[in-house]
Amino acid sequence: MHQPHAEPRRSIYYDYQVFDAWRPSLHPAEQHAPVVIAGAGPIGLVTALALAQQGVRCVVLEAERQVSEGSRAIVFTRRSMEILQQVGVARRVTENGLPWRFGNSIYRGQRVYRMENPHDPDDRFFPLINLQQQYLEQYLVEACAEQPLVDLRWGNQLRSFTQDGQGATLEVDTEEGPYTLQADWLVAADGARSAVRALMDLKLEGASYEGRFVIADIRVDLPLPTERLAFFDPDWNPGNTILMHREPHGIWRLDYQLPPGETPEDALQPESLKARIDAQLAMIGHAGAPWALDWCSVYSARALTLPDYLHGRVLFVGDAAHLLPIFGVRGANTGFQDAQALAWRLALVARGVAPASLLQSYSSERVGAAREIIDEAGKSTRFMAPPTRGFRLLRDAVLSLSLSQPFVGPLYHWRTSRPHEYGASSLNAVDDDNARFTAGPGHGAPPRNVCLGEDDHLLDHLDHRFTLLCATETGIPAEWLAAVAELRAQGLPLQLIAVGARQPVPGADQTLPDADGHLRERHGLTNGGAYLLRPDQHVCARWTALDAPRLRAAVWSACGLNPGT
Repeated sequence: MHQPHAEPRRSIYYDYQVFDAWRPSLHPAEQHAPVVIAGAGPIGLVTALALAQQGVRCVVLEAERQVSEGSRAIVFTRRSMEILQQVGVARRVTENGLPWRFGNSIYRGQRVYRMENPHDPDDRFFPLINLQQQYLEQYLVEACAEQPLVDLRWGNQLRSFTQDGQGATLEVDTEEGPYTLQADWLVAADGARSAVRALMDLKLEGASYEGRFVIADIRVDLPLPTERLAFFDPDWNPGNTILMHREPHGIWRLDYQLPPGETPEDALQPESLKARIDAQLAMIGHAGAPWALDWCSVYSARALTLPDYLHGRVLFVGDAAHLLPIFGVRGANTGFQDAQALAWRLALVARGVAPASLLQSYSSERVGAAREIIDEAGKSTRFMAPPTRGFRLLRDAVLSLSLSQPFVGPLYHWRTSRPHEYGASSLNAVDDDNARFTAGPGHGAPPRNVCLGEDDHLLDHLDHRFTLLCATETGIPAEWLAAVAELRAQGLPLQLIAVGARQPVPGADQTLPDADGHLRERHGLTNGGAYLLRPDQHVCARWTALDAPRLRAAVWSACGLNPGT
């Protein structure tokens, strides 16, 4: 029988709650769910909430009875915040997190590069925001508790499963013993040490770098701004790299590289931690500052992915699908994009509206994104933690030159996580006017957010449906409205937003006046033009002049349907 920890984890800033274990004796013997999600980390919970918002019931299995230990993922990008906005927790993250824009690279006491992430008045969210993962998980758990279609089962450990063409049969262990759970689909969101991946004997592909880093969260009072600090080749840790981030509640994250050959066990000894943390504080001018350790761990930089995220009735998201270096805040932020990309497809398939073959496009898009990220992350990792003598010589040459030659500064850039653009997706329209646009986001890109007024932005108006964004100052042609009604009758979720009219447009779900034309300008729209956005907010078609047949074809194509089905 599975016996998860029943005592709250210890922390100097976070109060852990132990949730009641889900007991099979209190529920029917026959258990079935359209979707079962293994893992209640941020990625699994976002997937569950997104599915529920689209009317799909899911069971979330979590072996533990409390949220994760330690701060773990702490930096969330603007795109992640837009995804968290879709599932209803972005405001709480904004209220409690620390926004920032700048990153500093320091060598021999000199700032040799300052990275600035762009931010303009149209952005609702800052480029980056720091918040410990426990808080984000708490907000997501509380959102799930308010969502009747999410069944979160604490203290339930997936032990084994089998699958066939109809679904999966899961054996789940609890403190009362095991029970059987039937699922039409199983989503593996169970992290870097994925039990689902191990049970299927699936192998990740890519590179594992030998360099190890210690993460140490400490409470210390430092009069420094919320900016990323990267220190290269410091005297107390020669040849290696140290990162620092401010976190809420007076906590600072230190990541420092270990010399070759040092074991994680030795690195986490109290005397080793104290010596190195004291040395880092002294180096930045705060020798003797009192500090207290909250949590520490050791990690290795890895750039790995499964070659396919779809295996029969099993789908992989987040760290279960790929392992990415932290340089560039890619791990959780990439996982959120996985969850968003999967949920709308899986909802259509689970509801019988789209064919199961639609899920293959999830795998191809997200594997492609992971491989692109791995290529970028590899460059950052080889600079932060050179894996060979040759890479170290190159890095050291850049360090030396940067003291006097500003042109090498951009080589320090850590290539921050960004939204992937699915320009080659099979779901993009083939006969639209994408090539004729001279402005705005093209195929596969997310739309550009636009400030419409006080506390009002374009992305606030997008939900988990397809969105037809039409530029009109008068009304919507009857044939467009008929096509929209026909698509809805087929079970395809579609909202119509009119942009540019002064008064509410009949037939439109929403009307955005856009009096100054700024929204249309940012998207290259003129009267009669339109964008079709997928439920994950990526462009799949755009027209300078829309007509009903092309609208139908674009929506069918984006859902993996043949014309007329």
